[in-house]
Amino acid sequence: MPPFCYPEQRLNLLDATILGIVEGITEFLPISSTGHLIVAASMLGIHGEPKTKTFEIAIQIGAIFAVIWAYRVRFNGAIKGVTRVENAQRLFINLFVAFLPIAVLGLLFSKQIKAYFFNAYGVAAASIVGALVIFWVERPSRRVDRSVEARVRDVDNMTTMDALKVGFAQCFGLIPGMSRSGSALVGGMLFGLSRNVATEFSFFLGVPTLAAASLYSLWKDRDLLSIADIPHFAVGLVVSFVVALVVIRWLIRFVATNTLVVFAWYRIAFGAFILATGYFGWINWSST
Repeated sequence: MPPFCYPEQRLNLLDATILGIVEGITEFLPISSTGHLIVAASMLGIHGEPKTKTFEIAIQIGAIFAVIWAYRVRFNGAIKGVTRVENAQRLFINLFVAFLPIAVLGLLFSKQIKAYFFNAYGVAAASIVGALVIFWVERPSRRVDRSVEARVRDVDNMTTMDALKVGFAQCFGLIPGMSRSGSALVGGMLFGLSRNVATEFSFFLGVPTLAAASLYSLWKDRDLLSIADIPHFAVGLVVSFVVALVVIRWLIRFVATNTLVVFAWYRIAFGAFILATGYFGWINWSST
């Protein structure tokens, strides 16, 4: 029996609201939205159901709209100037280049990743490993060097090679618990982007990445869905949009004056919670 629930429980409006909140909070923080959704759905007793998997991916559309709304002036200007403004053209080219690695690897290895990593224990391990990477990147000696030597201080100054490197870094986010946005953000910082530029580009890169994943999942699983599912998906989308919008605005202010170390400590606590509750038998994660 799944923890905290009765057998045969199916996604309802309360579940949709809870998962929408989880998605909105975690999508753009370096703590892994997929990992948190897996754990949250497991605790609700609905993880593993085909519709739940589709729902978890589809509500990312709400987070996409949050980025588009938060940066609507920037995107509107880029779209209007794409045929004549160099910076607008560069932004779209960089997003396309950065998107390619995760698109290719996602298509090639999605089945293997889902088979071996889409479980609570895999999430716990990846969460802790990701925390160690953040600690390494944010060690004091490196922070001092990077504050002086950040090579790219504006998204418009990123080169195609910068974008490609960030794109490959984002691929670590295919593993639940690693975090797509966190991988792109930390990778960008390692490759010479300032903290703010790495954060903003991870937001922008989320638009094509999450859109492709959501639309592909909806198309692939279209036979599982019905009109009765519309209210659940609508609630999840709206909730994730509102919450993600708040998180985006907060995170931009936060990273301007703070390191990512607090997220690393959270990731360790999150992973330890999963491992401890499973080890002591408080939650049977293997049954979820």
